[in-house]
Amino acid sequence: MNQPLLEVENLRFRFRGQEQDVVQDVSFRLGRNETLCIVGESGCGKSVTALALMGLLPQDSVQFGAGRIRFDGETFAPGDHDRIAKMRGDRMAMIFQEPMTSLNPAFRIGDQIAEAVERHRNCGHAAARARALEMLGKVGIPAPEQRFDAYPHQLSGGMRQRVMIAMALANDPELLIADEPTTALDVTVQAQILELIAELQAETGMGTIMITHDLGVVAEIATNVAVMYAGQVVEYGSARSIFENPQHPYTIGLMASVPSLTGPRRRLSTVPGVVPAIGQMPEGCRFSSRCPFAAPVCAARPDLAEQDPGHRVACHFAPLEQTLERSA
Repeated sequence: MNQPLLEVENLRFRFRGQEQDVVQDVSFRLGRNETLCIVGESGCGKSVTALALMGLLPQDSVQFGAGRIRFDGETFAPGDHDRIAKMRGDRMAMIFQEPMTSLNPAFRIGDQIAEAVERHRNCGHAAARARALEMLGKVGIPAPEQRFDAYPHQLSGGMRQRVMIAMALANDPELLIADEPTTALDVTVQAQILELIAELQAETGMGTIMITHDLGVVAEIATNVAVMYAGQVVEYGSARSIFENPQHPYTIGLMASVPSLTGPRRRLSTVPGVVPAIGQMPEGCRFSSRCPFAAPVCAARPDLAEQDPGHRVACHFAPLEQTLERSA
């Protein structure tokens, strides 16, 4: 097996003053030119996991456990902000969910891209400007010379997201984290943005982590999938194995809630309840308060155990087919 670009092992942290971890023992790996999709409801820990990987959580408010990150053969602790800061914007970059709040409204978009180039490439402003113009053209923004001097509020949502992509990829990162980059965009622009990211990934060979709740997007672009619930990875495997043979009740609930375009109309399935707040997580399996299979054994936390090669599930009742046969 080739050396993975990124390995995250037992990432664990909590906010100061909290008695429970907001993210607990999260592990995954990502190869070059692969896409890992992290899926789950709002509040499941997807975005905060990405912020931790990028070193963007406030240092004075987070307590990290004894996990580790291995990036391109280099191992460091999740809380090593100085080391992560040297790579952020250069070897690893992030596209945020809402570009209007991520771009500085007081600066021209071209200058914001050029600043990232100047910081990491130690070049002059003219070279940085030329690179910014090149990236604006590469992400499909028309008339880059004119758009260079535009402010964020003068662009549409789709154009602002393209600017974010240009900024993230200006230094040819090896790792790209995209946090729901198509939220609030119409379906046509969504497709364009996803196609653009896929084209740039194929061109550069970077590894991509895509955070999303859209299972249609996952089915289209994912190499592997990590299903998160309440700060834990509850199912992990290839996209094909997750979609063809989901084994965690939460994964099955997510898939059942997706509307179908074919067949008879029916009421959408739902997962009852909501994600518990930090400090109110059940002991043992955190999904037990919403799970139809919940039993006394769920008071003990299930391990993320391998069910099939490369397919791991954190459920006492997996494989579910055998559980259903026994109860029939």
